[in-house]
Amino acid sequence: MSRDTASKVVVSYPEDLSDWGRFQVEKPSFRAFLRKTRDEVAVGDVWEEFVGTGCCGSELDVPLRVEEIDGPERIGDGTAVEFTVREACGIQGNWRIQSAGGPNA
Repeated sequence: MSRDTASKVVVSYPEDLSDWGRFQVEKPSFRAFLRKTRDEVAVGDVWEEFVGTGCCGSELDVPLRVEEIDGPERIGDGTAVEFTVREACGIQGNWRIQSAGGPNA
């Protein structure tokens, strides 16, 4: 970790995100994606992130919110990205995201 970057950033997702959506968000590769695509970060920032496509082509975009930053307001390769759960927001990311009767049907 650099002195110029945060040691940890805590990001929340809504409690009504499906197990499949949580699996996608909490993957090491998604954490790496966030470190590579974000530079400056502030508590309260909301990022609408595409996390995958279900088997029927329905896309799942998840509103992630920065809850806590340990250190400077910059993300780097050494910044740990941790997740927490916040209140539901009506996201339609249950099993239907992967079915023909998906959230946009």
